[in-house]
Amino acid sequence: MIKVHFFTFSPFAENTYILSDETAECIIIDPGCYTEKERNQLSLYLQENQLQPVRLLNTHCHIDHVFGNRYISEKYQLGLEMHRAEIPVLNSLSTVAQMYGIPDVQQSPDPSHFIDEGSIIQFGNSQLEVLFTPGHSPGSISFYCKEQPFVIGGDVLFEGSIGRTDLPGGDYDTLMNSILQKLMPLPDDVIVYSGHGNPTTVGTERKSNPFILNHHQA
Repeated sequence: MIKVHFFTFSPFAENTYILSDETAECIIIDPGCYTEKERNQLSLYLQENQLQPVRLLNTHCHIDHVFGNRYISEKYQLGLEMHRAEIPVLNSLSTVAQMYGIPDVQQSPDPSHFIDEGSIIQFGNSQLEVLFTPGHSPGSISFYCKEQPFVIGGDVLFEGSIGRTDLPGGDYDTLMNSILQKLMPLPDDVIVYSGHGNPTTVGTERKSNPFILNHHQA
């Protein structure tokens, strides 16, 4: 049984996810911890719950989702795993930091392993399936747990909204295709844990998300 815990970090209000199971192994998805206080907050949670991080994953590599990559990688001796198409996004980190006027951004380590559509992410007794969901960024991926059921979707789909597509590598039609082809076919009760904001469900978004409703009417 996977426990999903998340912190909301940085001025971007980014959701960092820690998934653990009864073996005490856990994975860390999109560590957005920017300040020393936030990094300590994450580590304290792991320590107090006696969790052992075994994988570091990025749904995508926009700056707010990778602030803590180097910290987690070095502290827990973990390689970074992401989709190959996110390399240009990751490599633009220092440029983006300057553009936003964000000081003291730790450069992310390079990826040690690439994950693709259909890859299985295993930890402890648990596994997640990788869905390729580009559009918000060129190599966005989502992590789907069929058994419980939930999806960690990054910035693809939000409660009542969708990810922005005006950043480099973003594309509205690609994003809508990802949502309609990869997420909307999932059962209604699948919880969607997004990169920002509150969790929602596939069923709720299918019925009420204006972007999805307008797309169907078009």
